[in-house]
Amino acid sequence: MPLPENYELVELFSADDIAQRVHELAARIDADYIKLGAKDILLVCVLRGACVFYADLLRTLQTPARLDFMQASSYVGQQSSGNLIISKDIENIEGQHVLLVEDIVDTGYTMQLLLKRLQDRKPASLKLCSLLDKAAARRYQVPVDYVGFSAPEKFLVGYGLDYNSYFRGLPYIAELILAE
Repeated sequence: MPLPENYELVELFSADDIAQRVHELAARIDADYIKLGAKDILLVCVLRGACVFYADLLRTLQTPARLDFMQASSYVGQQSSGNLIISKDIENIEGQHVLLVEDIVDTGYTMQLLLKRLQDRKPASLKLCSLLDKAAARRYQVPVDYVGFSAPEKFLVGYGLDYNSYFRGLPYIAELILAE
């Protein structure tokens, strides 16, 4: 799908705001895992949208982390399709402290299914960290343990979030407005 011809980007969260929030989240995560007695964390990135946030969070955490990746999506363009497609799964997590890293939780559909799938594999602990939480769109209640920012009811791109694979590389998060 080609890049849209007429669009506007309205910055909502600057690169500096994001960097500061990533540091704050990492400090909270480190403190919580110390309380849990975890020697390390299995950090699981939900591809592709969370990859930029995931990398920055990984570099900021003090707790030793092992890495893995899942690829799951229910979006086509700006709409949820209502179908979850998992094209990359993770292996055995039994007894491990797992932190699932997501770009945005909106309806909660994808996260509800992923969290159940992972919980059934008997991790020592399972927590969710999302850069953005669009709580107003929530239809399925999911526990988001760590939230970067509350997201407005707008279609957002940048810092890993995309529109048909475009705009992921923006260093900030913006509302995408498509001209009609």
